[in-house]
Amino acid sequence: MFASYGAVLRSPRAARVFGAALLGRLSYGTVGLSLTLTFVQATGSYARAGAMLALFGGVSCLLTPWRAGLVDRFGPRAALRPMAVLYGLGLVGLVVAAQWAPTPVAAVVAVVGGACAPPLGPVMRALWARLVPDRDMLQRAYSLDTVAEQVIFTVGPLLAGLFVVLASPAIGVLVSAVLVITGTFGLTTTRNTITRPAEVETPAEGERIDGADPGAWGVLGRLWPTLLAMAALGAAESGLALLTVAFAGAGGAAWAEAAISVAGVAGGLVYGAVTWKMAPGTRLPLMAVPMAVALAAAGLAPGVLALIAIVSVFGLFIAPALTTGYLVAEAAAPPRRGTGVASWVNTAFNAGSSLGAAGVGALTDLVPLSLCFAFAALPVLASSVLVLAVMRRTPGRAADQESGLAAEDVLAV
Repeated sequence: MFASYGAVLRSPRAARVFGAALLGRLSYGTVGLSLTLTFVQATGSYARAGAMLALFGGVSCLLTPWRAGLVDRFGPRAALRPMAVLYGLGLVGLVVAAQWAPTPVAAVVAVVGGACAPPLGPVMRALWARLVPDRDMLQRAYSLDTVAEQVIFTVGPLLAGLFVVLASPAIGVLVSAVLVITGTFGLTTTRNTITRPAEVETPAEGERIDGADPGAWGVLGRLWPTLLAMAALGAAESGLALLTVAFAGAGGAAWAEAAISVAGVAGGLVYGAVTWKMAPGTRLPLMAVPMAVALAAAGLAPGVLALIAIVSVFGLFIAPALTTGYLVAEAAAPPRRGTGVASWVNTAFNAGSSLGAAGVGALTDLVPLSLCFAFAALPVLASSVLVLAVMRRTPGRAADQESGLAAEDVLAV
């Protein structure tokens, strides 16, 4: 299994590009906690800290497809470098604003910083299609990428905590700025990330290459079931995180989260190493069924240990489901829009995460906890049924995704 992932990294320039992208993305693992604690330490207000983080993260998430579209239009080097510098300066500005600026000024800085966050994840997933020679290798590359991203968002907060212990949370914010700038410039100095002439060719008369053109709507028309499934997955994951705290307390929830992370890494690596005959678009809704069952069953767990075992089953499928979503998106992406289409998967997942936590949090005050787990499973199960129903009505959809047809052919079906 590990040899197959070694083959991915031995592809020309793959290890260097992937390493630089991971370094930059580590910033997104460290910045959230560091930024929160910086504002709490400076102002003593959790409300202000939460508001700044919500502005920063919300704007970043909302504008991800737009920033990814800039990368598709102008190329990684021309688009990512200014974003990284502005994002880094925004983080420095937030450290200063936390200490001395009034709340409205800090809010403006948070919005500017969040708006400029480089979309390194979608860029890396678009680059994998160039770096590896076939779709089996692409599946392994996406699995490796997804697992590495999970590890980053586990290790990142631990590093942020270390900065707090050794120095101050502001150091964590500044290190986050250095990480994203260093990783982005490392990524964009590799030859495979320099825009090729074919990707910046002059569009045909009447054609636009922004996110509102008919081609983009055509892709959305094909991808909406997948994006809905990603949103449901995000809602379920964030809802489960809150419910484990309610069920097991902070200590038990920490062990449950660790078990989910370990299971996610294991599931992602095994999934990527298998050569599947079933189309990605068919695999995705089938994965949702055991996830929904595990999530609903977790509410009936007799104790914390049983809860940890059950939620581990849910965790096994997180990375495979995300990997499959990326494969479906890559197969549908038209020329010059690979980064933008990949970003839709992330945006759908993140939007679902925000809604899921809010919805489940409201439910905990209204119904028994065991029913909250069942309600949290409903979006996952419903998305599975809906995707299968859509595929049954349009049987060519899964076949297109399996064959990896050119985007023009996919859109012409």
